[in-house]
Amino acid sequence: MSKITRREFLEDALLAATIAATASRADWVWAEQTRPPARLVGPNDRINIAVIGVRGRGLDHVGGYTRMPDVSVAAVCDCDLNVIAPALKAATATGKPQPRVVQDLRRIMDDPSIDAVSIATPNHWHALAAVWAMQAGKDVYVEKPVSHNVHEGRVMVETARKYRRICQAGTQIRSMAGAQEAIRYVHDGKIGKVTVARGLCYKPRGSIGHGSPGMVPPGVDYNLWVGPAPMYPYQANKFHYNWHWLWATGNGDLGNQGIHQMDVARWGLNKNSLPKSVVGYGGRLGYEDDGETPNTHVAVLDYGDSQLIFETRGLKTNDYLGARIGNVFHGTEGYVVLTDYSTGAAFDPAGKLVTTFKGPGDHYRNFIDAVRSRKVESLNGEIAEGHLSSALCHLGNISYRLGEPVAFGTRPRGFEESEAALETLQRFEQHLMDNGVDTQHTYYRMGPRLAIDAKREKFKKNKEAGALLFPDYRPPFVVPRKA
Repeated sequence: MSKITRREFLEDALLAATIAATASRADWVWAEQTRPPARLVGPNDRINIAVIGVRGRGLDHVGGYTRMPDVSVAAVCDCDLNVIAPALKAATATGKPQPRVVQDLRRIMDDPSIDAVSIATPNHWHALAAVWAMQAGKDVYVEKPVSHNVHEGRVMVETARKYRRICQAGTQIRSMAGAQEAIRYVHDGKIGKVTVARGLCYKPRGSIGHGSPGMVPPGVDYNLWVGPAPMYPYQANKFHYNWHWLWATGNGDLGNQGIHQMDVARWGLNKNSLPKSVVGYGGRLGYEDDGETPNTHVAVLDYGDSQLIFETRGLKTNDYLGARIGNVFHGTEGYVVLTDYSTGAAFDPAGKLVTTFKGPGDHYRNFIDAVRSRKVESLNGEIAEGHLSSALCHLGNISYRLGEPVAFGTRPRGFEESEAALETLQRFEQHLMDNGVDTQHTYYRMGPRLAIDAKREKFKKNKEAGALLFPDYRPPFVVPRKA
């Protein structure tokens, strides 16, 4: 263990004292009807932004805005005060003033000096935090997936339109020059007609083990952390980050890492609606723990003229055509592979390299520029795009959750009609066998093929699936039915 210096000790002690003092200030009462109008930001004004949720992605948000001379991180907010110190250090790294510390995000909504919020909370808080902020006249950058269920995303789009707010989804690949170039290549027909777009999330995910309810750590407002979700006892292995693997707060890896590649797949297919149908299958296999979401999962989304096939693998695996966390577009005259957020290549049908794509980008800067210009069309990840891509993840999860156990070797009706879907199912089973899953005594979950009314964003004739489009909320943390 490295030794801490006296200077570091004093700095951390000062930060802790600042956090305790700042977070305990005036006990504001949040009320929508008392909110002041939004401040008009002039071309030379510094934009004051608050980052909500700073343990994981939020820390990157703080660093991204701190580097901008025309932006001030005016406040950092988290219901766990124990994670605030690194955010304060990041916010002052370039010599800027230390931001205010807030524990309850409702104080941020009532603060007229805050122009915009950047949301990096757990998934179940994304929509409500964004809606409250836009109702308060603030612009919003919200992490992926933008919603925890399908209907939330539509409410977010409608709220942005109603209050004329800038709202950027945190799908930052949209701002990467390399990805933009690759998608233009696909859209320009350079690989012919695209028949299948694949999204890949081959990311190792270990067991979270088994735990038991315990005492909430000091400094954590657990009631606020649970927020819109049903209240359940605090349990350490279901708290930080592991909330991803619980349906009440997360969306599995399809809605965690996978949403990035789902967004790119839909972008490449140039589809601006939900698909005609979806089927999802998989399981939490290879170990037993307190997690609920699948660690191995396939979603097949059918658009009629093309398919979007998504593969999630949390167990040990090889890559697919050189990609592990990326995308593959199969065309009639070749294919394109994206191997990370900003790098890719095009190949001819025989697998010969044709050209490469590479280039960085700054999604935070794109958001801030749009806040200044008020041009919604300049956003690379506008909320409507974020909603549709997030919804595809939710659809895949819903089919999976409604599934029934099936034995290895099962071939559901309809799979034989799609060579790509059948081949993916066969690789899925082989992958599990390669990881030692006992195929004689183990079952995985095969979801129903759900028909979708894309215009209304609802399922056709399936009440059980429809109930998962919009859940009940725990008052007062209620996402509205309409904007």
